Order: sequence, then structure tokens, then C-alpha cells
Amino acid sequence: MKPLKNHTLIYDNDCPMCNLYSKGFIKSGMLDENGREAFTELSCKNKNLIDFNRAKNEIALVDHNQNTVIYGLDSLLAIIGNSFPLLEKIARIQPLYWFSRKLYSFVSYNRKQIIPSENTDYSCTPDFNLKYRLAYIAFVILFSSLIGYASKEKSELFSGLDVIWLPVFYIVLIFWQLLFLQSSSKENIWDYLGNMMTVSLIGSLLFFPVLIIDTHSFPGSIYCGIVATIMLLEHVRRCTILNLSVFHTISWLVFIGIYVIICMYYV
Repeated sequence: MKPLKNHTLIYDNDCPMCNLYSKGFIKSGMLDENGREAFTELSCKNKNLIDFNRAKNEIALVDHNQNTVIYGLDSLLAIIGNSFPLLEKIARIQPLYWFSRKLYSFVSYNRKQIIPSENTDYSCTPDFNLKYRLAYIAFVILFSSLIGYASKEKSELFSGLDVIWLPVFYIVLIFWQLLFLQSSSKENIWDYLGNMMTVSLIGSLLFFPVLIIDTHSFPGSIYCGIVATIMLLEHVRRCTILNLSVFHTISWLVFIGIYVIICMYYV
């Protein structure tokens, strides 16, 4: 690989994804050994060069030769393009470049909902973006509904339900939880909804084996119990990070309990 010399990538060290791919650039030789710097450990020189607020939303790449900074997808393409020029040219072709920018923003603005971390004045927490938060919630609803519908023949929870009722379940769950978030700030409400939907996404991903395992069998029932426990613990953990009480987990459990009862006795 051809290293991009005299450049420093400013990465979010609280984000495992950012940490992984920035370390990957170092390991692969695309950046030199000192080619990345944690956002919470900024040197005075880099702190004066970058747009501090923009760098929270879009990863910054500092060019020490020109004393300039580029952000977001362009930062990643500059690093990749230094070793693979053709790949960068292809990535910059419209509409692929437009789609890649949207995908980057989709992940970046929701990364603390995907993998939460403590929020401090110096942490690399992105700004709240309503458009991308709604897009993330809609994506999880669609994906989870498709998994649920695909497994309806294997699970009592989804059997007998038309495909339209699965998105309705998630939408009603959101409004149900909003009833218990009235005292929270607007930003905290949206942060919670994003994290709650990630718990649903985790459950859906872990539910993939149900497509081939009959939940009516003993091993299938045990597996579903394990998935439910993981989701519960993850919900509690995320509420703790957001400084929300256990009451919000209880209300979440009550809604799911009502749903399970309806499915078992009325569907």
C-alpha cells in the first residue's frame, strides 16, 4: 500500500466502527503510524485547523502540507484513492457519489444510536439530524418487519399476522413509549427512540436462525429466550447511558407482554 504521508485522520475514539476502520488504514499501510488522532486527544495544532463542530459529524482529514482539512466521505476517498486511484474515480461518479454521501451521513448521524457512548462536552457526539433519525427508524421498522414476516411460519409471535401489522406494531410501540417520555428533553427522546429501535434491530438480526429453526421445538424456545434476554439487557444498558430510569424498560416490557398475549390467545 502507498501511505498518505503528512496527513492525520481525526477519528471518534468512542465509536468502535471509527476506531476499527481508522486502525485498519494504519495496519494496511494506507496511513503512516502517526496518521490518526483521537478526537478527545486533539493536539493544539489540529484543534486550531479543524472545524470542531463539523468534525463531530464528518470525520476530518488534516493535510499538514497545505494546512487544509477535508471532511466526511471525501476524507475516506482521499485515503483510499492514494492507494487505489481507480477506485476513488469510480466512487466519485454520480449518482454513486451522491448515494455514498447520503449513506455516510445516515451512519454518521446515527452512530451513537447504533453504538451508544457517554456524552460529554469533549466527546465526538454528532448533531441531531431529524431527517436521518427518521430514516434510521424507518429502516429498522422495514427490516425488522420483513424478518418477522419471513419467520411467521416458524414463530407463534408472528403467525397469523399480515405483513401490514408488523410495521404497525413498531409504530404503536414508539407512540406508547412517548407517553412515558414526556418529562425528557426533545433530544433525549429522539436519542432513546433511536436506541430502542437498535435493540429491535439486534433482536431481528439474532432472530435470523428462526427462519430455519422451529420455535415450537425445545431448542428453538431456548434460543428465543436467549435472544429476549439479550434484548432486555441491552435496553437496560442503553437507558443507563441515556440517564433514563428503569421505568422506561418496564413500560417497554409491558407493551411487548401485551403483544405476546394478543398473539398467543387472539391471533
